[in-house]
Formats: sequence, C-alpha cells, structure tokens
Amino acid sequence: MTKEPGWRNRQALKNSLSKTTSMFLGILPVITGVILLTGLLIELLPADSVAGWFGHSDFLDALTGAVAGSISAGHPVSSYLIGGELLEKGVSLVAVTAFLVSWVTVGSIQLPAEAVMLGWRFALLRNLLCFLSSILVAVLTVTTLGLAG
Repeated sequence: MTKEPGWRNRQALKNSLSKTTSMFLGILPVITGVILLTGLLIELLPADSVAGWFGHSDFLDALTGAVAGSISAGHPVSSYLIGGELLEKGVSLVAVTAFLVSWVTVGSIQLPAEAVMLGWRFALLRNLLCFLSSILVAVLTVTTLGLAG
C-alpha cells in the first residue's frame, strides 16, 4: 500500500495546522508590540523635526537618513509621503533616498519578531547589510542622476 502525499494525509494536515496555529499565537504578542511601537515612533518623529538633522555633507546626510529610516520603519506608502515632505523642506536627495531605502528594508523595530522567527544571527546580519546597502544605494542613485542629468 502506498502512503498518501502529505497534503492528502489528514493527520499530517492536522499536525501542520496545529503547529502553525501554535506558532502564530506565540508570536502574536510580539507582532502586536511591534505595530504599537511603530505607530508611536511615527508620531514622535514628524518631518519638521527630522528635517533639522540634515544639511552637513552628502555622506553624513546619507548616514543620518539611514539611521532615521532604520528606527522609524513603516509602510512604503508612508515613507514616500514623508520623503516628499523632507524634500520640500530642503533635505538633500541623498538623505531622503537613504531614509526611504532604510525605512523599508531595515527593521530595527521589528528585530525582536524577526529574531524569534529566523534567529538573532540572521536578523542582525540582514539588518546590518540592509543598513549599509541603503547608504550605498542612496549615494549611487544620486551620483547616477547627477551623471545623467
């Protein structure tokens, strides 16, 4: 007699659903905390106050933008609105680009949830690489636009 594939085996399906539900319920408090902390940080860091952090040099502005984006992570649509406000306030394009890229890719606020799911080593390495990449992408983007235009 041949054994049924895993997706047809009712007991395997029940075990998988049980494990998934258990894992989801275990991570739910961490996810809730991350969402609440993200909302709080967005309110505490309005564009007017953030704009005052910039205006030094391209590299320092990119570094500052990456740090600001890393600690105030959120939805991509929100980052575009904030980026537009920062550009209107005179913040350099390199800073806004670093801010946008790190906002979306670096998850310092979500780090505990990511570490629970994927492990601390992976989560820290991924965030560090994304942080450094956001600075590199910002500098390369503005340099490319300068050469093209």
